[in-house]
Amino acid sequence: MGQVGVLALQGAVSEHLARLPRHGYEGIPVKRPRDLERLDALIIPGGESTAISRLIRENGLTKALRDFGRERPVLGTCAGLILCAAEIADGGGDVEPLGLMDISVCRNGFGRQKDSFETEVEVSGTGRDIPAVFIRAPYIVRAGRDVTPLAFVDGRAVMAESGHILVCAFHPELTEDPRVFDRFFRKLEARELKPEPCPPSKKFPVKTAAARF
Repeated sequence: MGQVGVLALQGAVSEHLARLPRHGYEGIPVKRPRDLERLDALIIPGGESTAISRLIRENGLTKALRDFGRERPVLGTCAGLILCAAEIADGGGDVEPLGLMDISVCRNGFGRQKDSFETEVEVSGTGRDIPAVFIRAPYIVRAGRDVTPLAFVDGRAVMAESGHILVCAFHPELTEDPRVFDRFFRKLEARELKPEPCPPSKKFPVKTAAARF
């Protein structure tokens, strides 16, 4: 059984750890750099991005996570998407992004806690009607040349991949649908899933009326 780490500093840690055996993987909590040894992949879960970023620094994980993401698959969900980004468009405050994917994001782009919602998304190359839970969710406003946007809500990019890195603004661990996880775990089997051709425009409009930071 392969081992997949879950960054266990804050947020939806237990939900991801409980989900992994259903896909045939052992979940390993990650709190220190040594916990990354011998892992096949890593999930950076949703939560409070400021708190997670601070704990990453305090636990000496910044360099270890960046080194891991250069070589092995990483899935970032919600706050994990923010942490995987190269930059935060609306100002990151105390959040130090890891730069695992060449994207710029808006934190809380869909609003605050009271604006959380559920919908269904179509994920390119994966399927339609995929349930998606958005909780204080970010979205992607710029994607680099090597990044493939995979799903959109109201014209905003909410899922993307680049090589062995996959990110989404929603919480796949809170639904029974396996398809987002299955797409990620294929990266373990193939080590790298070739992305589909990128659309001509890689910059997405920021709708300020919906972006209440």
